[in-house]
Amino acid sequence: MFNDNWIRELAKLEEKGEACVMVTVLEDKGSVPRDAGTKMLVTRDSIVATIGGGHLEHLATKMAREMLLIGDRHLKVEQFNLGARLGQCCGGSATLSFEPIGQQQNHLVLFGAGHVAKALLHIVSTLPFKVTWIDERENEFPEQLPAGVTQLVSDDPVGEVRHMPANSYYLVMTHNHQLDFDLARAILDKGDSAYFGMIGSLTKRKKFDYRLSQRGYDQAAINTMTCPIGIGAVKGKHPAEIAVSVAGELIAHYQGETLEQKRPDQTARRAENAAHEQANE
Repeated sequence: MFNDNWIRELAKLEEKGEACVMVTVLEDKGSVPRDAGTKMLVTRDSIVATIGGGHLEHLATKMAREMLLIGDRHLKVEQFNLGARLGQCCGGSATLSFEPIGQQQNHLVLFGAGHVAKALLHIVSTLPFKVTWIDERENEFPEQLPAGVTQLVSDDPVGEVRHMPANSYYLVMTHNHQLDFDLARAILDKGDSAYFGMIGSLTKRKKFDYRLSQRGYDQAAINTMTCPIGIGAVKGKHPAEIAVSVAGELIAHYQGETLEQKRPDQTARRAENAAHEQANE
């Protein structure tokens, strides 16, 4: 639906922590769809207002979403010839500015308050994430939480899944394999995760795949679970090293990058480290 009240909509986007690109007609010459000063807001999946529709708006939207995808924070100015370049019959030209506003905030739900989770939060809190950090053990949380992190002490971590917003990122790092499995089922049942990762070894992954298939989950659903997690090239036993590896995978995901498929020889050592870390939490 057409909506030219972009100021109100921009305030709503900022309140939600959703990034956008403001596209403005800076200059119009000849016959163009909209006059100078006209604005349009472009998010990853919606458009507010219009600069006139047609091929010009289609191309401007595409360029704005490419900026959002790669996290480009620079103001851009482009001139468009509506005849030769875009095949529109107007015949004029328009100069557009592309101004990134805000930073896309992804929602991360982190289950478990062990050593790796604590190390990971220090990194994730500097990235475009709002975090809900869930554990049953209140005394495991640090006294001071990083900015953007909400602590949730819950006797029913599995039940919390249904209250999480759609397109959340999930990381399961608890101290209990059965709880991990129950969380996996809840996340797969909800079926709207942007990313679902679980700490553990290749052996744990195979066992969970089998148990899930025995309970009726199809392979496509099971494959949405990433386990082991992290970048295979980053190896090490220290919680901070594992945390860096996992953070790298999260960054690659929200930037739209596809990581090289993990091979058993690449992941075995890191997976063993993760399993060892779990056993000592």
